[in-house]
Amino acid sequence: MARAADAHAGGLALELAAALAAVRAASEVCRGAQGRLLAGHTLTKGDQSPVTIADFAAQAVVCAELTDRLGAIDMIGEEDPNDLRAPEASDLLGAVTTLVQTQRGDSVAAGSVLDWISVGAFAGASGRYWTLDPIDGTKGFLRGDQYAIALGLIDDGEVILGVLGCPNIPNPDGSIGAIFAATDGVAQAWYGDAVEPLAVTVAAPANLAEARVCESVESGHSNQDHSAQIVARLGITAEPFRIDSQCKYAAVARGDASIYLRLPTRADYREKIWDHAAGKFVVEQAGGVVTDVTGAPLDFSRGSTLAANSGVVATDGRFHDQVIEAVQSVLG
Repeated sequence: MARAADAHAGGLALELAAALAAVRAASEVCRGAQGRLLAGHTLTKGDQSPVTIADFAAQAVVCAELTDRLGAIDMIGEEDPNDLRAPEASDLLGAVTTLVQTQRGDSVAAGSVLDWISVGAFAGASGRYWTLDPIDGTKGFLRGDQYAIALGLIDDGEVILGVLGCPNIPNPDGSIGAIFAATDGVAQAWYGDAVEPLAVTVAAPANLAEARVCESVESGHSNQDHSAQIVARLGITAEPFRIDSQCKYAAVARGDASIYLRLPTRADYREKIWDHAAGKFVVEQAGGVVTDVTGAPLDFSRGSTLAANSGVVATDGRFHDQVIEAVQSVLG
């Protein structure tokens, strides 16, 4: 871990080491829980998205690791501990606590779990703070498919560090599972049980026709009809690379695909920062470009949402302007 931190020059070595440890620990918790959830281990939030005991446990474990190593921190996390505080949620809290104990030890109490999850309740928009999606792609997680633990560090509206845990992603060397990490100018990945990281760089197709588009498995996450029209305008013939979660950013960063389109599904929807901070930074440090659908940079200075942006387009950079032009011609 220290070696990985040393490889990233600058003043972020301590934060990087803490983030890597936190995401690795949460990945272990999620791997242990996936496919073993029982009835009552999932609830539905107000926006109809599912949340599992693993989502809560992963947030608790990440926050515990970070505060152990860094002391007090600010974080905008996805999960709300109040969902576990109601009397009718006592069984759910008990299941979350049991899952956290697999990583943190049998002495961990429910109150400590709630305190750790509560670290993610920061509501500011300035200064230095973390943002976390403990399980990005919960529907993929529930299917036994792809999901990501996404942790980013933001300083005065700029993402300065990103770590993605992708426990189920297949790797070029035949192993399964990877951790991607980026600081300024450096993007690396640890595949499987590897101790030493590999540098990751975006693909370099000779022309747009050779590019491959990465998009969501869940059609509700992006307008796939518009995606098909954009792909046709660009002359791309390859089948889309469909994968859940911020694993799509990892796929673009290491060259599995060249373009990721997350197109607006309705005019009033605003993306959440925890869904994009870590992934977009990994792509950028691997040599790619990430903007919204108009070509504007993603603005992380507005709190928990990308309130100034609409949709997301990530590419290997070479043809980004042409992709944005095609997106705009389709979206009007």
